[in-house]
Amino acid sequence: MANDVDDPKMTPRDFAEPLRRAIGERYLTYALSTIMHRALPDARDGLKPVHRRILYAMRELRLNSTGGFRKSAKISGDVMGNYHPHGDAAIYDAMARLAQDFNVRYPLVDGQGNFGNIDGDNPAAARYTEARLTNVAEALLEGLNENAVDYRANYDGTLEEPVVLPAQFPNLLANGASGIAVGMATNIPPHNIAELIDACLHLIKVPDARDDTLLNYVPGPDFPTGGVIVEPRENIAQAYRTGRGSMRLRCKWEVEDLGRGQWQIIVTEIPYQVQKSKLVERLAELIQTKKVPILADIRDESADDIRMVLEPRSKNVDPDVLMNMLFRNSDLEVRFSLNMNVLIDGLTPKVCSMKEVLRAFLDFRREVLIRRSQHRMDKIDHRLEVLEGLIVAFLNLDRVIDIIRYDDDPKAALMREDWGKDHPRALNEAEYVSPLMVASDDELGLTEIQTEAILNMRLRSLRKLEEMELVAERDRLMEERAGLEDLLESGELQWDAIAEQLKEVKKAFGKNYEGGARRTLIEEAAEVEEVPLEAMIEREPITVVCSQMGWIRAMTGHIDLSRELKFKDGDGPRFIFHAETTDRLLVFGSNGRFYTLSAANLPGGRGMGEPVRLMVDLPNEAAIVDLFIHHPDRKLLVASSAGDGFIVPENDVVAQTRAGKQVLNVKGDVRAKVCKPVVGDSVAVVGENRKVLVFALDELPEMGRGKGVRLQKYKDGGLSDATTFTLGEGLTWRDPAGRTRTETELAEWTGKRAGTGRMAPRGFPRDNTFT
Repeated sequence: MANDVDDPKMTPRDFAEPLRRAIGERYLTYALSTIMHRALPDARDGLKPVHRRILYAMRELRLNSTGGFRKSAKISGDVMGNYHPHGDAAIYDAMARLAQDFNVRYPLVDGQGNFGNIDGDNPAAARYTEARLTNVAEALLEGLNENAVDYRANYDGTLEEPVVLPAQFPNLLANGASGIAVGMATNIPPHNIAELIDACLHLIKVPDARDDTLLNYVPGPDFPTGGVIVEPRENIAQAYRTGRGSMRLRCKWEVEDLGRGQWQIIVTEIPYQVQKSKLVERLAELIQTKKVPILADIRDESADDIRMVLEPRSKNVDPDVLMNMLFRNSDLEVRFSLNMNVLIDGLTPKVCSMKEVLRAFLDFRREVLIRRSQHRMDKIDHRLEVLEGLIVAFLNLDRVIDIIRYDDDPKAALMREDWGKDHPRALNEAEYVSPLMVASDDELGLTEIQTEAILNMRLRSLRKLEEMELVAERDRLMEERAGLEDLLESGELQWDAIAEQLKEVKKAFGKNYEGGARRTLIEEAAEVEEVPLEAMIEREPITVVCSQMGWIRAMTGHIDLSRELKFKDGDGPRFIFHAETTDRLLVFGSNGRFYTLSAANLPGGRGMGEPVRLMVDLPNEAAIVDLFIHHPDRKLLVASSAGDGFIVPENDVVAQTRAGKQVLNVKGDVRAKVCKPVVGDSVAVVGENRKVLVFALDELPEMGRGKGVRLQKYKDGGLSDATTFTLGEGLTWRDPAGRTRTETELAEWTGKRAGTGRMAPRGFPRDNTFT
């Protein structure tokens, strides 16, 4: 390779493929490491490596559920130094989460001190808090001393750690998991242990059970913070069947009667993983911006439990209508995405159905049962061998004492001695013979293990009662061993044993366990009739005032429109009209966009108001062309400075967002110029050249959006104003003296659309505008 690099004939392109391959291999290694060692949980015990190492390290520190607490700093330090060579902050955060009963359905760590709260506050520093295991965590660890699982070397080869924990219940579904890897993610909700075990027992009885049948036992997630799932059953079934889906989760609430017709809503449970403090802030923002005008106040009266008080603006409001508006506008309702992507065998990532996850757990429990049974049988074999040696010693006690007292090598002498008919093997040929015994068929001697046991025997054991106890223990162990042999040879007995173990776990952590009862309700969302926003606002008279600089306000009541009002220096009145709080206002900008304002949301009239640009996304370079009350059945004439325009139904220009709705398309220097309600049968147009053209209204097309058609043709300048009127009643304008004048003889100015027109009549306003 070095010779290739030194070759002067090689170019950078010759190194492109090896570099691409090298980067690809390294990135793939990183991706696999992230998937297997950080992000995805193991389907067998439901844990990621960091959580597994935390629990194992706490077990090594003997922090059982009935013992004392140890500093969290000590625990995280041991985990980091012995098993998990990552940052102590990350380890402590993972441990703290296992202790948070609002994040974990069945906490695995019993925390003492400040481990955070549902408001989103962080836990105290590791030096201030203490922890120990919970009895649920001990159920995950039980069997480690009985060769239940494989061990592997830790990161530096000085210690060993379990590859997986011998979990007694399906922890993956019981506590859930979430994580983001490279190119894949997982998000599994928590469930109820008792329901999961019922599903496992059904799978043991009916191994080929359908996915939908399991829904009879596990109707849905069971979140630690409770709440109400309002997703249809078929959607939940589809999510569990495919391993992917989502479900709506709402808060739990009730109506509290205050007497005299007054009431308030009390929220007692909020959705999973929603921070209460941010939720309260969001609800307060909805009140301030009047997005939910029927909500008057929000108070957080929570202590150890959750109590959020929602006050309606009026007692006549329907509580269901109010809550449905809050569900749409806040995190009182969230959508939980389910993605059961797990390491199904500890190595291979796979998106699994609930049945596949439970089957993986049951298969693992069978493997653990076999390994523990074999380990117990090996222990029994060893003990039986020792017992047989001790029984020989009791049957030949004088000879044994004589050998120990006078022989130079008592161990060898005991092993050489032929105990003949007094050996337990000679007593009954049908009796059990330990496979560890090495005596030949010709000699009935003692093994090395038996000899060591005899030599280590205490003098106080040399009594008749002890001999009887040894024989009873031998008989008891032989009976137990026979049962283990039957268990290892029969798959049916193995599944029966697993079922019994699961029933014991259900009894320990079921509904009688503290917090074991189901917390999350599953209901169907009630159909609530949509009520228009205007119907929820109290109808009150106001006067809308908008200045030349675009500052808008709403004064209480219908004031005199000629009354003098205060404005900022350099500013003055532009629009002023009577309205009601239930009205919607339309703002037409020179950029051709319509914006919608709610009259109820306008600032009060005590100050100077607020700029319209803060309420809608009206660009700084765009001016306000017109501001008026929205009338649903009306039509509008819109036109640009270039003389193009069309008719648009007023319902089509209402915008639902701050960005407004583009209606009249304008480009370059062209600006939207006219927006007038359509009345009558004719259109009058005047240009900057003071030429007036009158034509029939039906010559204008009705459109929803566009540039429009030419209204009047100009050589120089552009459109000045346009209006609609009834030809028989004449065209009205205000002359320079301020008097209203009506011209009924309009034949001279009448023509076809897009004509040039004739000079305006005598007395036409100098600003070239109609009334």
